[in-house]
Formats: sequence, C-alpha cells, structure tokens
Amino acid sequence: MTDHAQHGGCACGAVRYTLTRPAMFTHCCHCTQCQALTGSAFVLNAIIENDAIELQAGTLIETPGPTESGGVHQIYRCSVCHTAMWSDYGGRPNYRFVRVGTLDAPSAQPPDVHIFTRSKLDWVNIPEGQAAFEVFYDLESTWPAASLARRKLALAK
Repeated sequence: MTDHAQHGGCACGAVRYTLTRPAMFTHCCHCTQCQALTGSAFVLNAIIENDAIELQAGTLIETPGPTESGGVHQIYRCSVCHTAMWSDYGGRPNYRFVRVGTLDAPSAQPPDVHIFTRSKLDWVNIPEGQAAFEVFYDLESTWPAASLARRKLALAK
C-alpha cells in the first residue's frame, strides 16, 4: 500500500477493501439510470484500475444493471447486504467505477466532473466553476495527462 491508500466497505461490514492508488478521475453522474439504481439524486464513481482494488474481506456477487446508453454494466455487490461496491462499464473490467459512498472517508474523493446534467434534479446545485456536461465529455481534453496514461496502460492489460 502507498500513502494514497483509501479504505472502504459495505453497509453491513462484511466487505472491506483498499484502494492502493488515487483514482484516475471521479464522476458525479446525474443520469436517470444512476438515480434509479441508487435511489438517490446522483452517484459518485471513482475510476481506478482493477489491480488497485484489494479486497480485504467478504465476497462479491455480480449483477447486471442498465445504462443510460442502453448497454449493460456489471455491478459488484456485497453478497450479504447487496451494497453496490463498484461497476464495470462497457466491457472494460480492467478498471472499475468505485462507489465513493462506500469509502470510509468519501469527502476525500470529490468529483472532477458532473455528467448527464440534462437529467439533474432541479434542486441539485453544481458548484460554480465545476466541470459539468449535459451528457458526456471528450476524455482526451478533460482528464489529466497522467490519468490518461494510466487508463491507456489499464486498457492494454
């Protein structure tokens, strides 16, 4: 583990994990599917390489979930309480979208960008100066160069 290690777990405590590197990028997604899947106004997902997630305790089950684009993504849940821990989107299991709310210190992982703001609830206010997009964004011009390089390495695995 490094100085950047973050720890997290599910609602019942059966699953515990460690993120051994900082996230590449963090989305605050306001799409209607994320709203329905979480029962909330949005979801925060920290994007990180699969090999940077160390499962310390517990068992995960995979469940399919819909996406705004009509595709399917795999949701990894605690086998006991079914808390959604992370997802794969678009058939890329070499990096995961970790639910920031499962981190022990979720406030340490603020969003880099708000996406699918076209379906943002009216009472949700995006902070001034925060990057926000009606749907999605151009990865190359939005992500930091170091994160793009990490993503490229992850995709090559």
